[in-house]
Amino acid sequence: MNKTDALVAWLMEGDPAIRWQTMRDLQGAPAEHWQDEQRRTLVEGWGARLLALQAPDGSWGGGIYSPKWISTTYTLLSLGAIGIPRDCRPAQLAGALVLDRLLGPTRDDAFMGKLAACDRCVVGMVLSIAARFDIRDDRLDAIVANLLAETMPDGAWNCRRLRRPKPHHSSFHTTFNVLDGLREWLETTPQHPLRGAVLDAERSALDLVLEHRLFRSDKTGAVIDRRFTLLSYPPRWHYDVLRGLDYFARLNAPRDDRLQDAIDLLQSRRRVDGSWPLQQKYAGKVFFDMEKVGGPSRWNTLRALRVLRWWEG
Repeated sequence: MNKTDALVAWLMEGDPAIRWQTMRDLQGAPAEHWQDEQRRTLVEGWGARLLALQAPDGSWGGGIYSPKWISTTYTLLSLGAIGIPRDCRPAQLAGALVLDRLLGPTRDDAFMGKLAACDRCVVGMVLSIAARFDIRDDRLDAIVANLLAETMPDGAWNCRRLRRPKPHHSSFHTTFNVLDGLREWLETTPQHPLRGAVLDAERSALDLVLEHRLFRSDKTGAVIDRRFTLLSYPPRWHYDVLRGLDYFARLNAPRDDRLQDAIDLLQSRRRVDGSWPLQQKYAGKVFFDMEKVGGPSRWNTLRALRVLRWWEG
């Protein structure tokens, strides 16, 4: 058994969240096989554990956006990454709760006012959750249009846009929270008048990221933030290089030489046994840890192998 086969076998010993994505993305299993495994996330492992902690009112952690990381918003983001089926009714009800509480139950003046004032990271998360769990009404149209109108001059987004001093550069953190929401919407909205504009906005934002080689200053080549180079999971609202690379792989984007530095960095983080570690986690309350910092990470190994499979063609 070669090293890659051994790693895939190790991944298949993990949680259903890891197993179904390994089957789909690394083994090329038929859809009916990995979909059967995906549904196991409802009754087994991390997905089932989180669903069992849902309060009677549909929320988690006693709040909608806070406390971090046990609130309804962050729990739903985790469930989306775990890959519970879109038709999971408890998650759908919770997603509607997030949309109603953070922005409003109907597309009225109050809703539009909250949308205009809301942190772009949060708006991206709300869109991601709503699209992921099939919440469909004219509020999503308003959210998408708002995000398109709120791009910075450099083509991406910054959650500090309404603060002083006013930022003049997009934030990678904000940009990927918004991109995740727009991508989830694109993948679940095959026909819509805004699709072309959203695809243009996605290309513009990714071109900005590429200008920075995913983690470097476009002026000096220096590393923007050391934390960008460390492998974490879950990302919460944070950006790092593996999150960026995984997005390009998700799109099956064309190879671009400006990604080479990030690919080299990812390779440099590989352990002797071929796996990738969990190098950091973000401080906050959690219901439970899926993995331990410092040890081998099935999440990061799955994502890294997915990236390399895309990169190597």
